[in-house]
Amino acid sequence: MRKPESVKALETLGRERLSKSFFMRDFLYSEVANFYGIPNIPENSDLAIANGKRLCEELLEPLQATFGRITIRSGYRSPEVNRVCNEKKLGCARNEANFAGHIWDYPDQTGHGAMACVVVNWYCDRYEQTGEWQPLAWWIHDHLPYSTMEFFSNLCAFNLGWHEKPKRRIDSYIEPKGCLTQPSMENHEGEHSKWYSGFPKQITSH
Repeated sequence: MRKPESVKALETLGRERLSKSFFMRDFLYSEVANFYGIPNIPENSDLAIANGKRLCEELLEPLQATFGRITIRSGYRSPEVNRVCNEKKLGCARNEANFAGHIWDYPDQTGHGAMACVVVNWYCDRYEQTGEWQPLAWWIHDHLPYSTMEFFSNLCAFNLGWHEKPKRRIDSYIEPKGCLTQPSMENHEGEHSKWYSGFPKQITSH
């Protein structure tokens, strides 16, 4: 599929179903794009769709099946939208660092990937009461084939990334800041259920 060059073509792209619950349109909204009048449209729609499907099917669907509705805070970003966001210091990394991340239709040096910033609505009240982000991070680590996670203080939103060569790394801007785990760390292996006592039992999405 070529880059959409008409309203009709963009509507067709938005109707692409990525998984049981998610369509491409769910990931195209961008405050940066809206404010600066930049179209947030993939340059390679087929690749964006293919990678977006893996993100939705392998990570977002099972997350939503277990915890209920999740909110997409930021999904796909075109290279132009991401570039402006980075240059204006609005919270976006440079384009090369977002290839196979929020820029779904460009691979990074190791392969293809896709990322979305999400909020697990079920967890918001718990986070407000405890200030802890680690329980959700460890639950995902133990149950889902993620590549990267990066947590933010507002609503405990986090970047959740799928990649064909997953890094299995978790970072946070919430205290305690820094890297929670990665394959070189002793805490990486085993299960971490003591952190997420009282969480719903995992439901496998079909």
